[in-house]
Amino acid sequence: QVQVVESGGGLVQPGGSLRLTCTCSGRTCSNFGMGWFRQPPGRVREFLAAIDRSGTSTIYGDSGKGRFTISRDNAKNIVYLQMNNLKPEDTADYYCAVRQGLVASANARHYDPWGQGTQVTVSS
Repeated sequence: QVQVVESGGGLVQPGGSLRLTCTCSGRTCSNFGMGWFRQPPGRVREFLAAIDRSGTSTIYGDSGKGRFTISRDNAKNIVYLQMNNLKPEDTADYYCAVRQGLVASANARHYDPWGQGTQVTVSS
């Protein structure tokens, strides 16, 4: 069974960039679509981006459009979330998750399992 672990979070100044990494283990993630979500302090979980298993199709939620890019390297069994021009409102715990289906989805109920999250803090 596949497992995922997020990494790459940390403290960054406004306007800076981070690249989050979701590493798959147990089995290859190339068989699955993948998604990125985040949960800001005191707020509900938000959909950011999803990518299909081949990496040829992506979708973005309102919170992920414009400054965030999802990509994957199936040879390395890794999914990325590139985040540019970060703002204080991007402060959140960021999660990747495995899509149990063939088509990219914004619905969190379509994802299992989930990683434990990586914290991103945007502050001066």
